[in-house]
Amino acid sequence: MSRIAQRFDALKKQGRTALIPYITAGDPQPDVTVPLLHALVDAGADLLEIGVPFSDPMADGPVIQAACERALKHKTGLHNVLDMVREFRQEDVETPIILMGYLNPVEVMGYAAFAEGASSAGVDGVLTVDLPPEEAADFSTTLKQYQLDPIFLAAPTSNEERLKKMAAMGGGFLYYVSFKGVTGANRLDVGAVADKLKQIKSCTSMPVGVGFGIRDAESAALVAEVADAVVVGSVLVNRIAELVADPQQIPLQVPAIIASMRDAMDQRSAKSA
Repeated sequence: MSRIAQRFDALKKQGRTALIPYITAGDPQPDVTVPLLHALVDAGADLLEIGVPFSDPMADGPVIQAACERALKHKTGLHNVLDMVREFRQEDVETPIILMGYLNPVEVMGYAAFAEGASSAGVDGVLTVDLPPEEAADFSTTLKQYQLDPIFLAAPTSNEERLKKMAAMGGGFLYYVSFKGVTGANRLDVGAVADKLKQIKSCTSMPVGVGFGIRDAESAALVAEVADAVVVGSVLVNRIAELVADPQQIPLQVPAIIASMRDAMDQRSAKSA
């Protein structure tokens, strides 16, 4: 059983929903990333999603696009991100790590070389935003050979046939994008999310995480009632942007957002138990 599956299994037994923060590696400078990852875990993160900086992050809104630009100023590339994961693993061998990014840097490295490097560094899952399941067979097979979970994005428009394809090809969990559009928008409709999750759950036994539009403790708690995981990114990255002039404050202040979400999620689950 993968580290991701183990974590979801443990949380299910506890009656809790996973909280997954996203940050862009190397934002605003490389030496902040690993301390921030540890601080997010201390604040209540169950899994970590690390963005690989890319020059054309087409699925992301202006907040995460700016984060990629800040990271790329320091030439943070895929090899650097794997080094950060290795450094993180020196102190934490339990928290699952998902790399999120675009296919181009992986293709430059080569599927097998990337999968071997990611696995040896301590990565658990890989989400490639611009690789649809219809074109992902070779990549997915390669990842699984190295015990890495291929994670796919489901959308409000994903039909049953496509969901079943993602379920068959994927691993770890399925990431449901709560609305059409880019990251950082604010159009969360929890009722619509709940309805779609019923359809998704009929197509897969994997846990389902929900991201996009989760901006505060209240929205995190509401989504936690219907999802297996809450994924939060833009609100964290926006706070990082506010602290660019004083980067050493980032690991001290940004995790407070996660702590408030974790508290609200746990309180709501306790009431409904």
